[in-house]
Parts: sequence; C-alpha cells; structure tokens
Amino acid sequence: MKYCRFLLDSEPHYGAVEERNGELWIERVLASPQEDLAFRLAHARAASPEEFCNVEFKPIPLSAAQLLPPVTPSKIICVGRNYKDHAAELGNDVPKEPLLFFKPPSSMIGSGGVVLLPDGAGRVDFEGELVLVIARRAHKLTPQDDWRGYVRGVTLANDISARELQKKDGQWARAKGFDTFCPLGPVVSDELDLDAGVTIETRVNGELRQHGSTLDFIFPIPELMVYISAVFTLEPGDIILTGTPAGVGPLKVGDRVEVSIPGLGVLGNTVG
Repeated sequence: MKYCRFLLDSEPHYGAVEERNGELWIERVLASPQEDLAFRLAHARAASPEEFCNVEFKPIPLSAAQLLPPVTPSKIICVGRNYKDHAAELGNDVPKEPLLFFKPPSSMIGSGGVVLLPDGAGRVDFEGELVLVIARRAHKLTPQDDWRGYVRGVTLANDISARELQKKDGQWARAKGFDTFCPLGPVVSDELDLDAGVTIETRVNGELRQHGSTLDFIFPIPELMVYISAVFTLEPGDIILTGTPAGVGPLKVGDRVEVSIPGLGVLGNTVG
C-alpha cells in the first residue's frame, strides 16, 4: 500500500495512492494511520477513526495535490556517513559504529515545498536518502528480532545541510535543523523489497548528481534498528534517515532538487 498526506479544503488528510498508466494518483481519502502523532493526540476526542475519512473526494493525480510531509514524527533520527564513498568525498573516515544525529520536526516540508537558504549560512548541500517509518514501539531490539515488523514503510528525504556551520559548530543541530531543511515524501510505501536493496538517485535541475544502492550501506537496516533502539525508544511515526550516497553538492536559489527511488515517486523541491 502507498499513502500520502495532503491538503483538501485547507485541511490535512491522508490519501491512498495507486498507479495509473505510469502516474501516481490519490484514489481515496484514508483514516489517519495510528503512527500519525496528530491522530494519536486527537483520538481522545474523536468518536472513531472513521470520522477522519468521511469526506467526498474525486481522484486526482499526486502531482496536482498540495502535498504535506507524509509523516508526523516525534523524532527524526538520522544516520551520518553510511556510505563509504560519501564519507570519502568529504574527507571523513568511515565510522566504526553508526553516527547518529537529530533533525527537528519543524524542519519538515512536503514535496513541492521551498527550501529556504539561511542568510550567512554559507554552502548548503542536498543529500537524498531512504527513510524508514516506524510502525510500533521498538525498545532494545536484538539481532534475533524481525525488524520488518517494526517498520510501517519507507519514504524519501532530502537531508539539507549547511556545511560551513557543520564544521564550525562541531555538532550538527544548527547545520541540519533550519526550517525547511528536511523535505519528505511524496508517499509512504510498504511495497519495496528492502532486503534486495533499492536504488536512490538525486537530480539537480535535471542533472543526475547522486546514484547509490542501499546494498552499499556500511550499516544495513537490521544493524541500524538494533543500534538505534538501544539508545532511543522508537515510537510509532518516528522516522530514520538512513544516509546518503556520494555526489552531494551545493544549492543556489532557483535550483530544483529531485530525489527518487523506483516505487516511491519523486520528492521534488525548489530552492528559495
């Protein structure tokens, strides 16, 4: 199943997404999934989840919708330098264990949103990434646990990064955390075979800049789930950005960045 989150009559709704002749369409409005933080907070005053989808709706192309981030996480956990070639291109050593950092939920925008370059931030880079969406509470998983049962699906992210601030600060909260620095979407899908690996690509103004496979992760998904859940209790709706391949580069006002994985559509954003 694929789903998105979008504005309908100025209100956020979830939509079931299906393919028609090679194009993704929003076919019907869905009840909010339980991993939606806003749904969980509102559920106490709602008669039932069905009231969230009791709306009239005519199918529309995904490209015609005003898309929101398809998730509402309490935590955005990111994995740095999870590809050897990306670590090398920035002159960094390959980490001996996963390198973790956070982005604030306030940094999220949807596909179609505008990435805003902060004044005085210097070089700001794109980083296309695969994202895991957590389905249920995960605490201290072991290698014997089936990680798949804890993952609702996957989506795409662009981990926007202010490189000069990253080096200056010594930690990454400011460099990675500006408003609009976490584009997400366009859909969440549980239809990809992550064990077989998926190919991620990033284009800037139509030019291919990143091309990598998740089979090249330094720390594969099962290891990440065990390592991360030993530190943080993962809650439904939390997301994990799994790292970016080589090819990152600076952005300028007017650029259009597109991150894609077959089956997930295209996460497209302009730079303002």
